[in-house]
Amino acid sequence: MSEIKFTNTEKTLLIDKLQRYFERELDQELGQFDADFLLDFFTKELGAVYYNRGLYDAQALMSAKIELIAEQIVELEMAVS
Repeated sequence: MSEIKFTNTEKTLLIDKLQRYFERELDQELGQFDADFLLDFFTKELGAVYYNRGLYDAQALMSAKIELIAEQIVELEMAVS
């Protein structure tokens, strides 16, 4: 897996969310630099866990859909006499 990269818009949104969370939940002001640093830490240290979970969930969904298609194909089979 390559390094997780965010667009400028995504990064701005995530930093804003971190700052609002710290203000609301922890009653602490989190500056732009600190929020950016914290986001980089979360991305580097935790990002792979969330990424892998997303892959696992997508694989489980695809497996379920493929099984459903296989069942529907069996239902379409014509009787052979």
